[in-house]
Amino acid sequence: MKLSARACLPWLGGLLLATAAQAQYKVVGPDGSVTYTDRPPASANAKITPIGRTAQAAAAAAAAAANAESALPLELRTAMQRHPVTLYTGDGCTPCDTGRRLLQQRGVPFVERRVSTDEDVVALERLIGARTVPGLTIGNQPIRGFNEVDWTSYLDAAGYPKQSRLPRSWQAQPPRPLVERATATVAPPPAAEPGEATSETPPPPPPSGIRF
Repeated sequence: MKLSARACLPWLGGLLLATAAQAQYKVVGPDGSVTYTDRPPASANAKITPIGRTAQAAAAAAAAAANAESALPLELRTAMQRHPVTLYTGDGCTPCDTGRRLLQQRGVPFVERRVSTDEDVVALERLIGARTVPGLTIGNQPIRGFNEVDWTSYLDAAGYPKQSRLPRSWQAQPPRPLVERATATVAPPPAAEPGEATSETPPPPPPSGIRF
């Protein structure tokens, strides 16, 4: 059976996508041709780009999160989609621990962001209008400080169940910095010569202006 060029295009596109997903190297030849392979190519004239696992891992994590969310009861899933909850916390903050327990005991899926630098503090003020932790956003509604009555009332209004309906297999995401920071590799300082005085860099000061 013969296929027209137009009919072959979707099939070829799917084949290329499947090949790229399994490959570890992308090779662009001198003529511009692109080849995906799972073996290190030997060509010296081709442009070779290793395909990292970061994007694949991110896609897998997103797919896992979507699958976990799809397993939630409809009432809880609807509340999550309409009014997602984000908790803002800081180190050594007892009210933050209390607020976190309230969300966990009620079975509210939430994302936790840590405030630990001056940059985080500025971002927190833009989000909730204060430099106070804990902070909470339920959809577009910011809540400053912890008050059990206020938090409970807003969660009720957002449609979150009063009793936990999370499945036992549910796993919360680990806390992440409020402002994502790129990790940089810092070379160790050169070794001091015998008898040479050494100086240590003092630790950075704590973020200014944050209150518990």
